[in-house]
Amino acid sequence: MIYDFHTHTCISDGALSPLELVRRALVNNYCAIAITDHVGIGYLERLINEITTDCALAEKHWGIVAIPGVELTHLPAAAIAEAAKKAKEIGAKIVVIHGETTTEPVEQGTNLAAVNSPHVDILAHPGLITLEEAKLAAANDIDLEITARSLHSSTNQHVAQVARLAGAKLLINSDAHTELDLLTSELAHSVAAAAALTNNEISDALQHNPLTLMNKLLAK
Repeated sequence: MIYDFHTHTCISDGALSPLELVRRALVNNYCAIAITDHVGIGYLERLINEITTDCALAEKHWGIVAIPGVELTHLPAAAIAEAAKKAKEIGAKIVVIHGETTTEPVEQGTNLAAVNSPHVDILAHPGLITLEEAKLAAANDIDLEITARSLHSSTNQHVAQVARLAGAKLLINSDAHTELDLLTSELAHSVAAAAALTNNEISDALQHNPLTLMNKLLAK
């Protein structure tokens, strides 16, 4: 059973349409996928409406849990709280924040703004996240991502170590931009093992934490 809460389609910088990505995920034995295209403020409503329509169609005919969401990307840190709130009000079921990866010029303070927002669900590839930020994520029920995307995975061990100290929950996400990026069971376990997670932590990151998050999202 594969859960993946961070993927991209041709609506932003991915290669496939939302429906094709969901279909290919289903063939990969996914039971749940979130479509979280990159977005700022200007076209937030249009993007959420388009993704929501396709996710509903996929669920109706294929039975996969397809969750419409957004990845708020390269926003000013001071704008994250309001943007996340607006995304949820418009209809996004999941809000991911593009964290302070070490390979991109994300504004300092983005991680802190994300973990302080009650409308954020996941802080993606948070780079050199601090212990204080991870403790806030734990306190505010925000999951931290261990990413399968090679561009951002160099800090996975750091994220895992800090999350362990803070008691924060971890997820393994693909950050898929093409069908070749989608998770398999083997890839997900390999990414978790490379982050030096224990067997119990791997089980939590791949099954327990995704189920907890999915139940929370679908209950809203």
